Amino acid sequence: MGSLFFTSAMQKIPQADLNDFLSENPEQRQAFIHKIGTSFEEIGFLALKGHFLEAELQRSLYDEIRAFFALPEEVKKQYEIEGGGGQRGYTGFGKEHAEGRTVGDLKEFWHFGQDLERLPQLQAFYPENVLVHELKAFNAVGTKVFRTLEKTAQVLLQAIALYLDLEVAYFDSFILEGNSILRAIHYPPITQAPLDAERAAAHGDINLITLLMGAQGSGLQVLNRQNQWIDAIAEPDELIVNIGDMLSRLTNNKLPSTIHRVVNPPKEEWGKARYSLPFFMHPVPQMPLNCLPQTIDPEHPKKFEDITAGEFLHQRLVALGLLDN
Repeated sequence: MGSLFFTSAMQKIPQADLNDFLSENPEQRQAFIHKIGTSFEEIGFLALKGHFLEAELQRSLYDEIRAFFALPEEVKKQYEIEGGGGQRGYTGFGKEHAEGRTVGDLKEFWHFGQDLERLPQLQAFYPENVLVHELKAFNAVGTKVFRTLEKTAQVLLQAIALYLDLEVAYFDSFILEGNSILRAIHYPPITQAPLDAERAAAHGDINLITLLMGAQGSGLQVLNRQNQWIDAIAEPDELIVNIGDMLSRLTNNKLPSTIHRVVNPPKEEWGKARYSLPFFMHPVPQMPLNCLPQTIDPEHPKKFEDITAGEFLHQRLVALGLLDN
């Protein structure tokens, strides 16, 4: 696909403030619920202010991940887990590709996962987190950011539940110590023409919702419902939020997962590295992703087979080239 850049005059990512939902004013809360619901239906992406992630904590994590990706290649490779599907620790440059492609993306990444405290029975399903010995604060800072984004995602899902005419706490039990992932991505400088490879080829996310730090620069693009690529650029105090495939299945595509990509920069900017930090909110593996009955009617027949979140995740990791079968 070519790199199509659109000006902000053509279409912007909708904006919302989480403080409106946390307000005691019923009209403010309802306006927030309507705003995010229609934004997710019509575009699938949202720029969110009022989240719980403080600027200082963001800066600390950026410092830590820059330091990690600057480590020698042989050191980073010690943290790559053979046969782990890239679910924890380090995944080397070019190893992940979009579903349906064989060309690897121009990135390397690290995964922080769930530290189980209240549901030890899930240890059988989750790999353990990997500790980086060279950087003393790396794991502690990553865990703190993980918890902060998890809390933000929980509140957002409560608003989404109300938009879907569900109980406000519908998602709470499913996401309690869910199999969520905080991914630190490094897109290194481009040193030669990448042919068919992109920093991240067009794809949809696997999970329920994604919260993204690091979309202040150009590169992230969203495919809107008119099949146009538009730039998704956040302000410094915003997170970009998007719907993933699991929530799309659950809502029978009422809230569609949105295709997005990270395009290569113009040649004069090849020498610049890019970092981004998406938090992928996953439920526990046992959550059924069966289409909600209220989303099925004669005009909207059931689009997806019944499946659990764990089964669906496994299928997608195979499709991404991270697991063999």
